[in-house]
Amino acid sequence: MSQGQHSQVDGDERYSTLLNNSNAVRAVTSAVEGTLGPKGLDVMLVGPRGEVVITNDGVTILDKMDVTHPAARLLIQVARAQQEKIGDGTTTATVLAGALVQEGVSRITRGVPASKVVEGLRQGIEKSMQLLTKRVRQIDGLDDPLLERTVYVAGRERKDIVELIMQAARKAGITRLQDPSYSLADSIIALENAENEVFEGVLLRQRPIFARESKSYDDAKVLVLFDSLEPDEIDEEALTTEAGFAQYMDLRKVFASDLERLAELSVKLILLEKGIHPDAEQFCLDHGMMVVPRVSRADLRRVSDMTGATPVRRKALHKDSKELAALLGDTPRVAYDEGIEKIRLASGSQDRDRIVTVIVGASTSEVVGEAARIAGDAASALQAAVSGGVLPGGGTSELAVSYELERIREAQKGMEAFGMEAVSAALRKPMSQILLNAGYNPLEKMEEVRAAQIRADSDCMGIDCDSGRVVDYEELGVLDPAPVKLHGLRAAGEVAAAVLRIHHVIKMKEIGE
Repeated sequence: MSQGQHSQVDGDERYSTLLNNSNAVRAVTSAVEGTLGPKGLDVMLVGPRGEVVITNDGVTILDKMDVTHPAARLLIQVARAQQEKIGDGTTTATVLAGALVQEGVSRITRGVPASKVVEGLRQGIEKSMQLLTKRVRQIDGLDDPLLERTVYVAGRERKDIVELIMQAARKAGITRLQDPSYSLADSIIALENAENEVFEGVLLRQRPIFARESKSYDDAKVLVLFDSLEPDEIDEEALTTEAGFAQYMDLRKVFASDLERLAELSVKLILLEKGIHPDAEQFCLDHGMMVVPRVSRADLRRVSDMTGATPVRRKALHKDSKELAALLGDTPRVAYDEGIEKIRLASGSQDRDRIVTVIVGASTSEVVGEAARIAGDAASALQAAVSGGVLPGGGTSELAVSYELERIREAQKGMEAFGMEAVSAALRKPMSQILLNAGYNPLEKMEEVRAAQIRADSDCMGIDCDSGRVVDYEELGVLDPAPVKLHGLRAAGEVAAAVLRIHHVIKMKEIGE
């Protein structure tokens, strides 16, 4: 075989892998792009046992899809990264990543070296992020009308959910919302046959041991144990000896003394990561203590943060009363709510105590699950907007940046310009898809929008998906949190670069072969 023939075979193999990966990415993108925009539709996901989920939430669709292709899995990582970091914008990030791959492949198959396209793509992403950042509008407090409009868009225009999230935000306070370690979305609990509610405090998913006997307590002392409530253990073999049995009885006496100390300190709520000894169960019942075993560590930490309790191990119960009292937390009120079968712990009046729980209710598990996902998107969007500002939505900002990037690309020397050109083209995809979902000709309408943006010297001009007319998106209230767009664009660029650099896909051998 001649050198020219070898070169042709190598080229065919490279493009074969690239096109295969591109097709897999395209298949995944097509599953979510139809959900974009106010006219986007839902996707029905059917499980192996016939279970059904109907949603237009991008991360839910991608997370539940049966995907085996390695390149497609890379794309799904975009959605997961977006969800973990920001909590919203997964569909747009996925569509952008898919568009970047398609545009990159188009240039590589025309003969541009993949390394040049990828480098140009990276430069284009960085420049686009700078141009988007310059356009950010900062939010002026929780009463800024731009904030509520942003939440309205993220909440898919569900007024009841938007009001719920705005109420929760005001109760949590802007200081807590701006704390990167705090997530308002994590405070959302979906409950069947419950009413929408913002509860100032923590709602525990577990039931107390004595649900019927459990009462409500005011100004209750709280003990949090990263452990079980049991006597200290002794080796089983030691029990067969007289000394070992005597030690076992001593440990039981110490345990009984520990329980008496808790009663003397007026402990009314005991939260356990593990189980409880039968003797302790009876003691707590006799002394009116509410006991909740098998509480997740995350919930135990939330309760500790709110009540001021110090989570301890079992041995800490041996401390004297003064030392043990310093480890206890307190709550203004703890009660078992029989209606929703959950325990309510009210938060205190101090800022550090102020924890909010958002209860999203509906009649069925399918409906309540989707309502909770919408509320989670709205909460994440609100928090992102408070922290990082907002941008006009509907792909208008991306469209304006794409044309500005195009002008920069014209002055770019070298083949990297083809990569920047790919970014410019991909940035038009979100608006194009939204218009397509609304039943319009994307090319025609995008030209109208671009002309209007130039005339008004504003990136806020977009298309009203109901009337087809050019409107000001900021005046209309079509806004997205800036961090959602910026993080989504960066994540999309990273995964597109990874896919475009793949020359071969090789199956690894089994471990041990």
